Amino acid sequence: MHRTYSLRNSRAPTASQLQNPAPPPATTKNRFFGRGGLANSLRKNTAGAFGPELARKLSQLVKVEKNVLRSIEVAANERRDAARQLSVWGLENDDDVSDITDKLGVLIYEISELDDQFIDRYDQYRLTIKSIRDIEGSVQPSRDRKAKITDKIAYLKYKDPASTKIEVLEQELVRAEAESLVAEAQLSNITRSKLRAAFNYQFDSIVEHSEKLALIAGYGKALLELLDDSPVTPGETRPAYDGYEASKQIIIDAETALNEWTLDAAQVKPSLSLRHGDYDYEEEEEEHDGLAEVPEATEHHWVDEEPAQATA
Repeated sequence: MHRTYSLRNSRAPTASQLQNPAPPPATTKNRFFGRGGLANSLRKNTAGAFGPELARKLSQLVKVEKNVLRSIEVAANERRDAARQLSVWGLENDDDVSDITDKLGVLIYEISELDDQFIDRYDQYRLTIKSIRDIEGSVQPSRDRKAKITDKIAYLKYKDPASTKIEVLEQELVRAEAESLVAEAQLSNITRSKLRAAFNYQFDSIVEHSEKLALIAGYGKALLELLDDSPVTPGETRPAYDGYEASKQIIIDAETALNEWTLDAAQVKPSLSLRHGDYDYEEEEEEHDGLAEVPEATEHHWVDEEPAQATA
């Protein structure tokens, strides 16, 4: 009997990774996991409580996003266990159920691998937002200095209007305002460029993840077509299962489709009622009609090979 032909058999970079190289592993991985975990609660409860006042709200967003990524990692690990257990359960069933559940386990396991890749790319968004927070924190001292000098001037004008320190402080205030003006302009410019870059990272990762999940779901449904679910009467023998080669080819086709997918080939495009800038999604849609479709399960011929085992 053929056993699992793993999508993880080949570690060559996919077309998407060649077009957009994979980022380093997310900094959120391999810590305390879980929505109810201690680290999760501490981050949620203390987010924004410390650090420069200007950066506190964005600091809270950065820490909440870290919880989001770690929750996804928990789900990915659980999905791997579910994939293994599905294959283990199917092993004790009839040949057709055993083969189909084994191959379905491969596809479900691949979803967890895609979750891992999604975490790494999504973390690029979080780190870019974090860089805006750091810039906000660096601007806070100039704001504080200007406010402190202004308060001193107001205090002296109230207590001692004739004080010679007022003129000195006013000169310091002019310099502080100039320094603050430069810092605020830099913050404004960098915030916009970083915000745009950050959410491009997030939305690109969501598009890739979603479309690859849709591909896996399509190949999973193609596998189910090989399963004969017609009822049999007591004592009747079900026809022998002969779908091993077809199920293996579906897995190979799934691997090929996932490896060849690129962001340029994304099929789902927004339909905008108002045109803005140079984006014309309808034209892009016409250019990229050639994404691989899930084929119907058919017989295939190839050189016999020893199927690889799914990696843990």
